[in-house]
Amino acid sequence: MIPIRFRPRPSLLASLMLLAATALPAGAQTAPARQVPGVYHQAIGELRVTALFDGVVPLARGELSGIDDAGKQALLASRHVPETPQGLQTAVNAYLVQRGDVLTLVDAGTARCFGPSLGHVLENLRSAGYSPEQVDQVLITHAHPDHLCGLLDAQGREAFPKATVWLARADADYWLDPKTETRPDTRAMFRPLFKMARDAVAPYRAAGRLRLFARGERLPEGVSGLDSPGHTPGHTSFLFDAGAGQRLLIWGDIVHYHAVQFARPDASFEADLDRGQAIASRRALMAQVADGGWWLAGAHLPFPGLGHVRRDDDAFAWVPAEFSPLPGEQ
Repeated sequence: MIPIRFRPRPSLLASLMLLAATALPAGAQTAPARQVPGVYHQAIGELRVTALFDGVVPLARGELSGIDDAGKQALLASRHVPETPQGLQTAVNAYLVQRGDVLTLVDAGTARCFGPSLGHVLENLRSAGYSPEQVDQVLITHAHPDHLCGLLDAQGREAFPKATVWLARADADYWLDPKTETRPDTRAMFRPLFKMARDAVAPYRAAGRLRLFARGERLPEGVSGLDSPGHTPGHTSFLFDAGAGQRLLIWGDIVHYHAVQFARPDASFEADLDRGQAIASRRALMAQVADGGWWLAGAHLPFPGLGHVRRDDDAFAWVPAEFSPLPGEQ
C-alpha cells in the first residue's frame, strides 16, 4: 500500500501575512512618520465638543517666574513633560462646540503666524467632519496670534466666511490700536503681535461681523463670559451651559505650564501683561471649576485638553478626561 501523506494547509491569517510581507516594499514597513489627526470628540450634556489640535510650541523654563529652579525641576520631572533645547512642549488647542445646529468655535489657532509646527486647526476641523463655512461664531479668548491668526486662511482671506467674531472690547482697545504698539511702555517682545491682530480681524470688521463686548454684555445664547484678565487686559473665559446641570469652561491662557501652575498657581508666565492679576484670575477660575465640578477645556493643556480640576491641599491638580465613546457609538 502506498502511504498517503497529508500536507497541512496554512491558515488564512498566515497566508495573508506572507502575502503582505512579500508584496509590500521594504519602505512600507517602516514606522509611521505622522501622528493621527488632532481631533477628539467629547459629549457634555447636550453639547458635542470637538478639540482641535493646532500644534505645539516650546516654552522655555526661564519664562516661568515666581518659583525657584528646584521647585520647577521637581514638578516638571514628576510629570514627565517632553522637553527639547528650545523649551517645554506646550500644546495649542481650539474647541468647536455644537449645540443643535449651531457651531461655536473658541479660538482659531495660529494659521501662518508662528511657523510650520503650528497652524493645523482648519485641517483638523475638516478631519472632524465639519467645514469652515458651517461655523456660526468664533469666540476669541484674547487677541494673541496663537488664538486669532487662524481667523484667516492660507490666502489671507476669512477662514470662516459666515461667522461672527466676538472679542472683548478691552483687548480690542489694547491690541487693535496702533498707538499702543508705539507706546514707550510697550515691551519689545509684544510689538510684532499688534499688526498680526489687526490683520486677523480686518476682513471681519470690514464685513460688519466683528462684535466687541464688555463685561456683563450678552454673548451668544448659552454662553457667559467670565472676566479673567492679567495675561491680557480683556482676557475672557467662556462658560457654556451644557444642560442637565453640567457646565463647560473654555479658557485661553490661564495656564501655560500645566505641570507647574496647577500645583503652584502663584507661578507666572513672562508674557503676562499683569502678573499679579493673572495669578488672581488663575486661582479664582481653578477654584470655580473645582468647586463647581465643571468640565474644563484649556488652550495650552496637553491635547485634547479636556478634563476637570480638583483641589489639592491649598492648590489644585489637573484631571484629564478618560477616552470615551460617544453616546450610541457601537
